[in-house]
Amino acid sequence: MGLLLGIDIGTSSSKGVLVRGDGTLVAQAVREHATATPRPGWVEHDAEEVWWADFTALTAELTAAAGAAGEGVDAVGVSGIGPCLLPVDEAGTPLRPAILYGVDTRAGAEIEAQTARYGAEAVIAQCGSPLTSQAVGPKLEWLRRHEPQVYARTRRWYMASSLLAHRLTGAYVLDHHSASQCTPLYDLRERRWLAERCEEVAPGLQWPELVWPSDVVGEVTPAAAAATGLPAGIPVVAGTVDAWAESTAVGATGAGDLMLMYGTTMFLVNVVEQPVSSPKLWGTAGAFAGTYCLAAGMATSGAVTGWLRDLTGSDYATLAAEAAAVPPGAEGLLMLPYFAGERTPLFDPDARGLLHGLTLRHTRGHLYRAALEATAYGVRHNLAAMTEAGGAPARLVAVGGGARELWTQIVSDVTGREQQIPRHLVGAAYGDAFLAAVGAGTASPQDIAGWNPVESTVTPDPAAGRVYAQLYGHYLDLYPATKDIAHALAARQHADA
Repeated sequence: MGLLLGIDIGTSSSKGVLVRGDGTLVAQAVREHATATPRPGWVEHDAEEVWWADFTALTAELTAAAGAAGEGVDAVGVSGIGPCLLPVDEAGTPLRPAILYGVDTRAGAEIEAQTARYGAEAVIAQCGSPLTSQAVGPKLEWLRRHEPQVYARTRRWYMASSLLAHRLTGAYVLDHHSASQCTPLYDLRERRWLAERCEEVAPGLQWPELVWPSDVVGEVTPAAAAATGLPAGIPVVAGTVDAWAESTAVGATGAGDLMLMYGTTMFLVNVVEQPVSSPKLWGTAGAFAGTYCLAAGMATSGAVTGWLRDLTGSDYATLAAEAAAVPPGAEGLLMLPYFAGERTPLFDPDARGLLHGLTLRHTRGHLYRAALEATAYGVRHNLAAMTEAGGAPARLVAVGGGARELWTQIVSDVTGREQQIPRHLVGAAYGDAFLAAVGAGTASPQDIAGWNPVESTVTPDPAAGRVYAQLYGHYLDLYPATKDIAHALAARQHADA
């Protein structure tokens, strides 16, 4: 088999890779792009200028690299941010910018209305997740209520991965995992659209066929080949949401496996044997047929360290070195990392960041260490929620640009859990290439262990763990003690926006 192409559309950049059939990484490419915030609470992408333009640019660069190496592309896998909503007309033309995942909070009234209509407990039991800004159902109803002229022309809707699959093959499909984040429109246990509810929330729309991420949904058409430089006739798999492609990339695919994705936000995916639901988490379908997951996501992690880097005019290496010289506990400095609200397990968009215990002797190294520790406390909070819900995270695998050295050590010290570090930390695009190999029949899900073997393990320090065990209790107490003030300040911020 020739090369496998993987392309992932991210929030602020898109990435592509070429991989050989044994997992060898041949080439990588990155393309930065803008994310629009036209109003408070709105977060959007122009699908033509971001999703499709990034795909074609990355593909052109990578196919040129393949040609230079004397090799060809034999299969394609795609992934992207999600769950998102892109409405299109009869011809497949986007009618407005795509409404992004949980960071877009415009559909608050629709969340409340659908929760009242269908019942909070009933929705969680049937769909696996509560209705939050992460869900597609309220976004569809928002479109119908607030942009009726756009909705009247809407015939289909896409996420990033499903739009790319459509542009390449003509297929109108959505993978089961992405569909399971379309609460309250997908039945997690029966793995089907809830047809009556779909028609009630979004009447008159065509609904995509449900497939699995590694299913081949078609071949690159001659028109797509002309637009991308890919060979016509090669297979394309359905793809999925980026975090699940990333989980696949590091082999977190068996029951008990948990991926910790260190990035702008922290994301956790725990593979479970049976459907599990919780009002504090997202219960979803997995990346492979018959699998299920419990998922959690913090609204910020690397975003806070980036904010501190910019605020102090320093760089990550310097800040990490200074933080490493500070003892565990940051000498009595405690941070709440809710700088953009918080997703799981709080589901509170009006939570706010907090630094508590500041004195004149604290330095920027203390601040940076407190930020890393705050992320670690958030991870522990989410792991506790997963265990409480019936998940059983047994093997933790770290991935992402931040999955190195000090940060992972602090997370292990706070949680008391080992973390495995695989060879390749490329991310979702690497998982896309693997899903393409599975779809093409040249790999099985278990082969990822050979593609991307574990190369090191982070082991917790018991002495640091004892310090963090005391501070974690304060972390848990701090949010409820300051919640009312945080909400009052958030209301003032909304009014001033």
